[in-house]
Amino acid sequence: MKGFWMRLRIALVLTVVLGALLGGLYPLAVYWTGRLLFPFQASGSLVRAPDGTILGSALLGQNFSGPQYFHPRPSAAGEAGYDATASGGRNLAPSSRKLVEAVSRSIADYRKENLLSPDQRIPADAVTASASGLDPHISLANALLQLPRVARERKISHTELRKVLARYTTNSWLGLFGEPVVNVAMVNWALDGRLGGR
Repeated sequence: MKGFWMRLRIALVLTVVLGALLGGLYPLAVYWTGRLLFPFQASGSLVRAPDGTILGSALLGQNFSGPQYFHPRPSAAGEAGYDATASGGRNLAPSSRKLVEAVSRSIADYRKENLLSPDQRIPADAVTASASGLDPHISLANALLQLPRVARERKISHTELRKVLARYTTNSWLGLFGEPVVNVAMVNWALDGRLGGR
């Protein structure tokens, strides 16, 4: 019986010590390390206008629908899309008639909106939602197809617009993994002059 109480005491002491260590000290250490080493990311990657107004997060997409904006990927998050409380994809199979019809409509709308020829190849990210429905990035190929429309609507040169795109383009990692992507929200905020200039 003496051995039972000794083991019980050891188990209780270990439970309290591990609970304090893993449930208190470790999370605090991770939190403060993040705050000290990565303050922007640890605060939600919030983007602010020069007057201090929060525009949004650099990691979450927003719906920009006017012709003067670069348009993000379609979003299946919530009824209107880009609802952070309803993140998630549609989970439709490639053989789903509903998905095929939606993508076909999106391709036709994309071609019409950007004045593209019927044989112009459309990047997949222009007509399909990301897994989260909140991705702020589009492929560089998608952005370049939208560039003439945005330049025409804003009455700025293609060269000037390419410079803005380049500023918010992330290239593939080590030149091997992934493809160049453009943060649409950052580009649109910059074009609106909401980041303190173009």
